[in-house]
Amino acid sequence: MEAGVKIVESVQVWSHLANIGDTRSLILHPASTTHRQLTDEQRANAGAGPDVVRLSVGVEDVEDLIADLRQAME
Repeated sequence: MEAGVKIVESVQVWSHLANIGDTRSLILHPASTTHRQLTDEQRANAGAGPDVVRLSVGVEDVEDLIADLRQAME
């Protein structure tokens, strides 16, 4: 779970929210937020494994978003 959490905590352009309908780009680590109450097996079956990061692209410049994700994964 550490890799997914690290990415979410390291981005600067993305917003760390689970807010549907926002115009900003959103990033979420489901295993430690929306699906944390489930067992490991249930999370895996739901597609919310420990390394899964959910992205919702908003209105920011795509190059800024990509650069931000790259730096967060280093």
